[in-house]
Formats: sequence, structure tokens, C-alpha cells
Amino acid sequence: MCNYMPVADVYAREILDSRGYPAIEVEVMTEDGSVGRAAIPYSTTPFPAGKETLPAGGEAFHTREACCQGDGLQDGCHFVNSVLADAMIGENVYEQAQLDRLLCHLDGSKKQPCADGILGVSLASAAAAAKTLNLPLYRYLGGMRAYCLPVPMMSVLCGGVHAANTLDFREFMIMPVKVDCYGQGLRMCARVYHELEEILAVRHLSAARGEEGGFAPDLENADAAVGLITEAIQKAGFRPGEDVALALNAAAGDLYDASLDCYVFTGGSAQISREIRRSPEEMISYLEELCQRYPIQSVEDALAENDWEGWKTLTDRLGGRVELIGGELFAANRERLAHGIHMGAGNAVEIRLDQVGTLTDLFGVAELARRNGYRTVVSNCRQETEDALIADLAVAFGAARIRAGAPGCTERVAKYNRLLRIEDSLGLAAEYESVYTS
Repeated sequence: MCNYMPVADVYAREILDSRGYPAIEVEVMTEDGSVGRAAIPYSTTPFPAGKETLPAGGEAFHTREACCQGDGLQDGCHFVNSVLADAMIGENVYEQAQLDRLLCHLDGSKKQPCADGILGVSLASAAAAAKTLNLPLYRYLGGMRAYCLPVPMMSVLCGGVHAANTLDFREFMIMPVKVDCYGQGLRMCARVYHELEEILAVRHLSAARGEEGGFAPDLENADAAVGLITEAIQKAGFRPGEDVALALNAAAGDLYDASLDCYVFTGGSAQISREIRRSPEEMISYLEELCQRYPIQSVEDALAENDWEGWKTLTDRLGGRVELIGGELFAANRERLAHGIHMGAGNAVEIRLDQVGTLTDLFGVAELARRNGYRTVVSNCRQETEDALIADLAVAFGAARIRAGAPGCTERVAKYNRLLRIEDSLGLAAEYESVYTS
């Protein structure tokens, strides 16, 4: 096998994401003419560890709107096409860890534009290396261990900051239970999604979609949302909990008011004209009650990201039967994940491209989780592109779940369809870790 292939060129361009905002697409070409490509949705939060993206004016910004109103991500593209390209050309594309160290060194000030470009170069380099060897990306990254397909966590209802409705929790999702293969599970989820759309139409509820493609009707609370989904599961001919389970993304950090030390449910409050506040203990009890009444198998960001003691209490009470995913809690950061493992907080970690710096960082988090028995959930971003790279990453990591949004948007469907192709290419070697309820 070839062990040296120099990078011949690196180029970045500005493209549009799923919401029409700027994103960066990076191409890396090797000396033999192979080209790897990666598109990175613009990050609206600083990452990693306080890194900021700088617009042309030189002042840090954290909103897509400011980016769109200014010069977009042209500074980020220029940074890739000049500083990063000059450093990368001639480097061995197969030395991923060395390339990533070089990228991090160039971005050592944590103020360089643009963090998205750094990650784009890292991922595009791996894609180019795979092309030179005529290997699919999942096989190049995961080797002989890359044969397990993740369970789809399909978003069907949206709320919180992802939708202009009264639901306080950010996402309500479904997962197939006890199916034999990824394709079968995906079809089941899509069927429930369409049945839910029909129920909303019959009841004259809005079928407008949130940012990740899930429907966004005005509903009183999480109970009402879960009740609708349960009805859709039954109408599709499946048994709630036995054929299709539920999952929540509470995004509790959005609800938490530090000055009051409680969670404020503004949407639910508006529905009943009375403010709904829950203390951390009441929030834990509320989630525990929901999981007892409904077949909820997974909850993401159940509490605020810095409430470590609360997360430990939640895990002690629910962790034996519910998957508790730390999205903002761990922020795909090895130090935070290690601290959570030590404390016994959560039992699964989310990996999202807008939380990490390089591909090496991604693998570091996934490996730490695997060694300590934490499940890995590979997730799409709030804004997405049609790049389906996260599907390959999920298989390469041996991720238990993939959260790619709803099947009503092509940038989300691209990820699900890529996994169907991977399943076909693996043939009899493909394995699938189904969801089994207790």
C-alpha cells in the first residue's frame, strides 16, 4: 500500500447552507489528481475552547445574520487559500494526525479566521486520502472495524430555538426497535413521519417545518407532542416502545435561567397564561415521569451543561434504562467527557461538526467514549449542507446512533441515503445495533 502521497493543492469556496447562510466548502487535491471535498456549516457558537470566527471587519461575530450582512466567510476562505494551503502543500495526506497538528499550530491564536476552514481542510484531506486508495471514506477511517450501521434518530417534531412555536423542548424523535437492518428501520421511521403529517392535517395543526425538518405545530407541552407521535406510530401499524421508541432533545440549557436557578418553560407558560418554572430537582422528576409514561429511550441535554451534580443524580435515577446524551454537556470535548465519566454523568456523547477543531479531535472523543462504555451519537448541525460525510464518520466510529433530522429536507435525507448505500456495499458483513427496550 502506498504510504506517501503529497498534497498538491488546497482550495476553499463560500457556498450556501440549508438556510441560505454562508458555509465553507474545502477541496484538497493530491499529486495523483485525487480530490477530497468537505462542506462545513457555519458555526454560530465559538469553538473549540473559545475560538472565534472573524469577519472582514475584524470584530468577532456569532450570528449568521451578521455574517450574511457583511462579507460572508470570504476571510475564512482567504485564510484557507493562503495560509493553510501554503502550509499543507507537499505534506503527506496519509498522515492525518500530523496534518491536524499542523492545522492547530497555524490556528494557535484561536482568533484566526476561520475555525470552519480548519475543520474543512482536515476532513477534506481524509476524503482525498481515501480517493487515492480507491476506498470509501468509512473504510479508510475505520478500517476493518467499520461494518456497523447506526440506528437512525429521526426528528419528527421541532420546538425551542429550532421552531417558531410553543414547544419548549427542541426535538422529538423516533427510533426503530428490534429491526434486522438499517434500511428496514429507516423505512419504519419515514412511515411514521408521514402518518404524523396526516394527523396534523386532520386536526388543522400547522405542518410547517422547523430548522431540522420536523413539524412545528403549536402544542401545549411535551406530553401533547409525545401523544401525537405515539398516535402516529400506532396509525402506521407499529407498537409504541416495541416497534418504534421515542427520543427527546430537551436542550435544557436554553430553558435554564441562572439568576433563578430554574428552568423556565416560556412556550408552555404562554399556553396556560401562567409561568411554568421547574427547579433542577423538579426537572429531573418531570423527565423521569415522562420516561415512565411513554416509551422514551433517549434524552439529550436533559439539564444545563454546567449542572454536573444534577446530571449525576439524573444518571443514577434514569441511566440504567434511558440513554442520556451529553450534547452541550460534553461539547465533544475530551476533557469535559473525561470529567463526566469520572463523575458518572450521562452515558452517551454527541459528536457534531460545529463542536470540534479537526478529525483527530473527533476520533479522540469517540475513542474515549468507546473505552468507557459511553454510546456515541453522530449528529447533524442546526444548519446543514448536502454533504453526507457524517454518515461515513458514523460507520467509521462505530457510532450507536445517527441524528440527521427529518426526511422532509434533502440536506438531511442525503445522510440517511448515504447509509443505505454503505449498507449495500457492506453486504453480508453489515451489522446493525438495534434498539432493545427493557
